[in-house]
Amino acid sequence: GGSKGVPRKNLRNVGGKPLIAWTIEQAAKSAYLDRFVLSSEDEEIIAVARSLNLEVPFVRPEALAGDNVPAYLPVIDMAEKLPGYDYTVTLQPSVPLRTVEDIDGCIELCIDSGAPSCVSLTVPDKSPYWMYQLEKNNRMLPLIEQPDEGELQRQDLPDSYVLNGAVYVADTQWLLLNRKYLSPQTVGYPMPQERSLDIDTETDLAFFNFLVSK
Repeated sequence: GGSKGVPRKNLRNVGGKPLIAWTIEQAAKSAYLDRFVLSSEDEEIIAVARSLNLEVPFVRPEALAGDNVPAYLPVIDMAEKLPGYDYTVTLQPSVPLRTVEDIDGCIELCIDSGAPSCVSLTVPDKSPYWMYQLEKNNRMLPLIEQPDEGELQRQDLPDSYVLNGAVYVADTQWLLLNRKYLSPQTVGYPMPQERSLDIDTETDLAFFNFLVSK
């Protein structure tokens, strides 16, 4: 409830419904998910979620609701309080354009590959081969060792992917043991950029409104 970049983000109205509804509606279509629950400390978000037929079995502890809390900790808290499930799937409301095909595709990839976890990815706007750090004297330090400048043609750069925050799937017992989603055994589920919008700023929200209006 205490979102700083976009205050009251989960409840902001987009396309005639609160932002959180976009995620709830797609999750409800899944062929695999059999229980949908919300973890929140915010009374208003909880009330809206329940009005959308989302279960809220408990209120999230305040200690797990701050800006500095890693996103996986409330998921661990949920899995510990609701035992007995083979897989845990996390769907953040801030990525509203993911579809049920993305949700089920990520679950299927996790199961079919035998991996303990699967996360959704997308192609970044800029390749990391074009990224730099600035040293104290403003000299540019490449993040990745690069070929000669003349060889840095966009179409020749290796494919790269970035986490888009849309879908996280994990074997529940593995998740409780490792307390993280990412490992050397994790597999990635690619999603197109147009479904990977992650709303962190008012500009992101305005762009989402623009997309919905079109």
